Amino acid sequence: MLSFLGFAMVVVFMYLIMAKRLSALVAIMIVPIIFATIGGYFTELGPMMEEGVKNVAMTAIMILFAILYFGIMIDTGLFDPLIKKILQLVQGDPLKIVVGTAVLSMMVALDGDGTTTYIITVSSLLPLYKRLGMNRLVLATTAMLSMGVMNMTPWGGASAMAMASLGLNSSEVFIPMIPIMAIGLVWVIVAAFLLGMMERKRIGIITLDDTETVQIDESLTGTVAYKRPKLVWFNLALTIALMVCLILDFMSLGVLFMIALAIALLVNYPNLKLQQERLLSHSKNSLAVVSIVIAAGIFSGIISGTGMIDAMAQTLVAVIPPALGPYLAIIVAFLSAPFTFFMSNNAFYFGVLPILAQTAEAYGISAAEVGRAALIGQPVHVLSPLVAAAHLMIGLVGTEFGDLQRFAIKWAFGTVIVMTIAALLLGVISIGA
Repeated sequence: MLSFLGFAMVVVFMYLIMAKRLSALVAIMIVPIIFATIGGYFTELGPMMEEGVKNVAMTAIMILFAILYFGIMIDTGLFDPLIKKILQLVQGDPLKIVVGTAVLSMMVALDGDGTTTYIITVSSLLPLYKRLGMNRLVLATTAMLSMGVMNMTPWGGASAMAMASLGLNSSEVFIPMIPIMAIGLVWVIVAAFLLGMMERKRIGIITLDDTETVQIDESLTGTVAYKRPKLVWFNLALTIALMVCLILDFMSLGVLFMIALAIALLVNYPNLKLQQERLLSHSKNSLAVVSIVIAAGIFSGIISGTGMIDAMAQTLVAVIPPALGPYLAIIVAFLSAPFTFFMSNNAFYFGVLPILAQTAEAYGISAAEVGRAALIGQPVHVLSPLVAAAHLMIGLVGTEFGDLQRFAIKWAFGTVIVMTIAALLLGVISIGA
């Protein structure tokens, strides 16, 4: 009964989102409450939802201050030299522009945060896409493919959850995945090349004169009054130090971004009025994203508290025929794509993954291999309406969720296939006995 209720809830939720009957913010709160009430859990909803919100609180704080921090860095002009260099190289060639989009998004995505990756990539290149009449879905898809691979870093969240749920360390799960991620990024470049060729064939190569180039550069660099060109090296050092601290993982990510934001504001905008103006200018994006994250806490709290997620996992494991047991690592690699699309990373890595790993051990497949396989679905996960950063991307490029998913899903699954094959060939995952 619980399993059926859980799957029905997911189906209804996704239908309402895809059919645009409800906004994601409303659906992610209302739908689980209704289904939990149907299941007889109405009197227990309060504690469940509170627990779910508590679990996502630090994530929401991290995203809030990460958006503000990188927004301030954009204001100061930290990324302007990189942006201008890419613009110099790509000119009016759609092929070079899409490949440049992939390279820029990969570099920015090193911090593992989709929100900042999308903000920087889209704000940098969207004016150029508009000028040439290029498809904005190509921009969104390319950036999200890069993010899907980079999201496999421990500070991106997926690896950390897999390691925690299976009781493993980074040397067992993440380190072996580094070459697989590298191959995944090569595929992203290939996909960008193919998308760029399509755009070049559609609109051709457009020559931009000097005046247009200057206008594009000005639109990227923003308001001159907020630029701090003399502090670019300080801001770069601060950002590098922040990234190092994220990797060392000796402090909560939310706290690190809070401290970094305070330092950035103090040094770049000591004037209180300027600080308030800069924070206010980025409040719209931060509010939209953080509200989704907090609302998702209700969904995850109910699906976990009612036991739906456990029942769903048991059902899924039960339908796997014994003959497929030795191939469970490969199955997990492919299942991780739809699983993490329809449910949060928390739900999958903490609810489903331990059961899959336990089952796989009976076929001689280690928990570490299953954990690695479970990361491969991240390129599809980033397209999920449960991912707050995906909603930010939709707002930035000005498109609809359904349109982006229909356009990007085949490229995302292509990334999953490429990385799964690479993992098999390199022995990162294997076929059991």
